[in-house]
Amino acid sequence: MEPAVEMRDRPARPLRRKPGRPTLSNEALLDKALDIFLEMGFERTSIDAITAAAGMAKRTVYLRYEDKTALFKAALERAINEWIVPIAHLRAAETPEVEETLLRVGQILLSNVMSPAGLRLLRITNAESARMPEIGAYTCRIGTEPTLAYLADMLRRKLGDRVATDFDEAALAFLHLVVGGPATATAWGVALEGAAIERHTQYCVRLFLNGLLPPARPAPLEAENQRLRALLVDAMLELSRLREAPKP
Repeated sequence: MEPAVEMRDRPARPLRRKPGRPTLSNEALLDKALDIFLEMGFERTSIDAITAAAGMAKRTVYLRYEDKTALFKAALERAINEWIVPIAHLRAAETPEVEETLLRVGQILLSNVMSPAGLRLLRITNAESARMPEIGAYTCRIGTEPTLAYLADMLRRKLGDRVATDFDEAALAFLHLVVGGPATATAWGVALEGAAIERHTQYCVRLFLNGLLPPARPAPLEAENQRLRALLVDAMLELSRLREAPKP
């Protein structure tokens, strides 16, 4: 008969963990949180609602973020950083023709802001920036200011010898005129078709350039025609004056 083996001599069995839900990555948590914040608004959103949607324990969320505000800002900053169009992408769209360049750049910026991610950010920042002005400041510093600096530089490079203007103001006007209108209308729930947006973009680019560039000088023949028409008008006025003058 074999001697009994004491418990301490037996090999230890590996502990089996109870099956549970896998923990989401931080990026997935921030995506889920932003969806809930957009759907319910910041005030009505709770950590409980976020953890339920993410399938994550509340303790895990609080280990990563100290409170709801910190989670909201982190989710928004990540979304903004991923959404912004890189300046190198805008530069790559340039062509020798200034109108074609403005059209391409306007299409890129408008397509970006009209994307689902862009509209989501526009709606949530509009809703919460009054309560948290640092959100608008961050969006401006990271996204708007570099874009405006690029536009001003591009206009200066392409039009500097033809126009004497404030290119920083011109860049801001271009952004509001070409991009701002359709984006704001869509964020308010106005449905715009792709063809209508394209017509708007083309029209606003031409309107912007016509307002920025000096009027074209008439060709020599047109200038002569204008001079002759002016002489004809003067002659007719003089004839009318003579007819109405009292006879001696």
